[in-house]
Amino acid sequence: MSNSPNESLTPKARIVLYWMDLAGVAVFAISGALAAMQSRLDLFGVLVLAAITAIGGGTLRDLLLGRHPIFWMRDTRYIKVIALTAMLTALAASGWGQVLQSGNGALVIADTLGLALFALCGAEIAEEAGKPRLVVVLLGTITASGGGVLRDLLTGQVPLLLRRDIYASAAIGGIAAYLLLRALGLPRQVAFIAGMLMVVALRLAALHFGWQLPAPQLSQ
Repeated sequence: MSNSPNESLTPKARIVLYWMDLAGVAVFAISGALAAMQSRLDLFGVLVLAAITAIGGGTLRDLLLGRHPIFWMRDTRYIKVIALTAMLTALAASGWGQVLQSGNGALVIADTLGLALFALCGAEIAEEAGKPRLVVVLLGTITASGGGVLRDLLTGQVPLLLRRDIYASAAIGGIAAYLLLRALGLPRQVAFIAGMLMVVALRLAALHFGWQLPAPQLSQ
């Protein structure tokens, strides 16, 4: 497999990317559904927030890349996965009640997995489109964080992207690792998994150790 950014994905790689993308949609739908339940939205609100969280970033990516029709309009399986995942999450809410009341652990785990999956899926799509590496990083980050930003805004929260948290920067780190490994000649699938693990490791380590980005202050 060539290391050129313009390299076309093999049929097998396309299948893997497709199912990984659906998996990312599912875990971000869980994240959106949990956020909706924490905000005490009704079932329709759960479905709407799950959908916005799951496909918001990918929609922005497709619009910026000029990919029409948008991915979920071409393939309604994405909408079906979101609806099924949101309904199952709502049905299982009673079992997660203590978790949701004691903290947001389930939301953090789902959001971290979605962040990693979407960052790398978005980066691969941008790479396949032949975009420069910097654009690949930016579009991968938008894919990963766009839906979460919309989710937080709709639930009255300051988006994680705008806080000092290691969030979008974790996505950037994972995508950068992916591109570096690709440049070193590693197969796309290996680089993808390594980049995803990097995102998860950075995000969870930041949460565990309390790492934050510096916040510049205006001088008095």
